Amino acid sequence: MTEPASDRVGPRPGRPGGRRGGRQRGRPPGRSNTRQDVLDAARRVFADLGYQQASLRTIAAEAGVDAGMVRHFFGDKAGLFRAAMELPIDPAEIVPLLLAPGLDGVGERVVRFFLGLWDNPDLRGPFLSLIRSVTGHEESATMFRQFVTEQVVGRIAAALGKPDAHLRSTLVGSQLVGLAMIRYVVKVEPLASAPVDQVVAAIAPTIQHYLTGDLTGDLTGAAG
Repeated sequence: MTEPASDRVGPRPGRPGGRRGGRQRGRPPGRSNTRQDVLDAARRVFADLGYQQASLRTIAAEAGVDAGMVRHFFGDKAGLFRAAMELPIDPAEIVPLLLAPGLDGVGERVVRFFLGLWDNPDLRGPFLSLIRSVTGHEESATMFRQFVTEQVVGRIAAALGKPDAHLRSTLVGSQLVGLAMIRYVVKVEPLASAPVDQVVAAIAPTIQHYLTGDLTGDLTGAAG
């Protein structure tokens, strides 16, 4: 059994390959569960470096294995992150389904899907554990935000063919992560108990604008 998410993604001092508290980083001697070694190493490296800066090569070195072994088990960095954080969804499978009906209504579909994940009792536990673990830990919060922005919303924005896709995905990611915090973690009323349809009606137009609307003014400069 893996350790709870709240115990594994908090920020840790030091950097992979160095010493932490006088102890040599890397796989402890005598262990043979290679897949588990990689998962443990991934949690440390993601917490130390964040999602974007972590690499399969760095994680492999931390685990004491070849990078090819990491790819064999998990495919790519996104797959390794999902396994390490126990995320129950694969953005590569979900995003095409959200985009299939076309651009009209994509904001509503994104918000409704997002709320559906959190309201599903079988999926809520892993998401709550993850987002609670990043509360108060800047490095871990950055890691989670980077994953949501790049792997989920970034895929949607890129598929739309917008030149400022990164800005759009960041705006959407910030909105969704904030929604999850207020509705499911902090549980601020009346948002915490508001009906799903009401929340969708209130937030979907903003998400739609972030994805397909005209972003002008100072924000456009931030995309570069």
